Amino acid sequence: MGVNLAPLLIDVRHEKELKDFARKRIAFDAFNTIYQFLASIRQMDGQPLEDLNGHVTSHLSGLFYRNLRLMREGVKPVYVFDGKRPKFKEKTVEKRIKEKEEAQVLYEKAAAEEDTKAMKKYAQASLHLTKEMVEESKELLRALGIAVVQAPSEGEAQAAYMAAKKVVDASASQDYDSLLFGSPKLIRNLSITGRRKIASRDEWKTIKPEELVLKEVLKKLEITREQLIIMGLLVGTDFDRGVKGVGPKTALKIVKQYPTLDAVGKYIKEKYDVEFEPYIKEVYDFFLHPPAIDVELKDIKLDEERVKKILVDEHDFGEERVEHGLRELKEALEKERQTTLTKWF
Repeated sequence: MGVNLAPLLIDVRHEKELKDFARKRIAFDAFNTIYQFLASIRQMDGQPLEDLNGHVTSHLSGLFYRNLRLMREGVKPVYVFDGKRPKFKEKTVEKRIKEKEEAQVLYEKAAAEEDTKAMKKYAQASLHLTKEMVEESKELLRALGIAVVQAPSEGEAQAAYMAAKKVVDASASQDYDSLLFGSPKLIRNLSITGRRKIASRDEWKTIKPEELVLKEVLKKLEITREQLIIMGLLVGTDFDRGVKGVGPKTALKIVKQYPTLDAVGKYIKEKYDVEFEPYIKEVYDFFLHPPAIDVELKDIKLDEERVKKILVDEHDFGEERVEHGLRELKEALEKERQTTLTKWF
């Protein structure tokens, strides 16, 4: 879900093209990206793609074809996977589990009524990412020659840390949390760039990558990163419920008048008769000093046979289409290699 800062950042969201990220190493929040694929790559009744044995393959399809496109454009993806979640995220997880269970009941009701539109809606709301999906996602990414990083805690925090340390050029996520975690550059829409159908209006729109620079965001809002974090806590994050009735614009006004967490806490108690969660200081510190590890990224070679074994042999992907994609990728990688060699002479 992430923190909602979109209304305040319209002027600092810079529209880009995929080619703008050629030869750039971008750290993707893996769970965020995979959930997108599970939600969007579905059959007419809303159910995810499956192989002949009934195993879900939507995530593999998304990871394979999306990364082929990114890598053909010269982008160097790095996928960062979540580790142990912080204790204060437990309530959010419990809430999401309950929502998924409720959505599953509604899906079954829609299926009984043969309401395909409702089936698709509730199937997406009830999706699950299993440990098996996570492991096979890592395996496929490594076979494609893509670096995989295991974060000690939140993947988005680790990606932001790597961007701040210049191990990667930017972090990629649909959420704005990366900015709270201190990522100097956030790239949105990289995993969904292209023409997309708007189901609610039965229309199509072209989605392009967006780049947000933390320094520009803070300058635009005239606040510090610490105040940006407090804004997030007021609006609500994955770790706290926020303050009911306080949106991004109101949150900005509050932190400008009360620039510290303690001062804001006292203000919302007086104004809204609510209090932050008891662990709010932990959440604040979690954003300000995110748990992360230093990593050294090494180039990994594409393993065509392993890719085909995973997709074609184990999950019934069309062999011809997979091989065609791999041929295009090899040609792009060879072209990039030749370009790099030429620069040395």
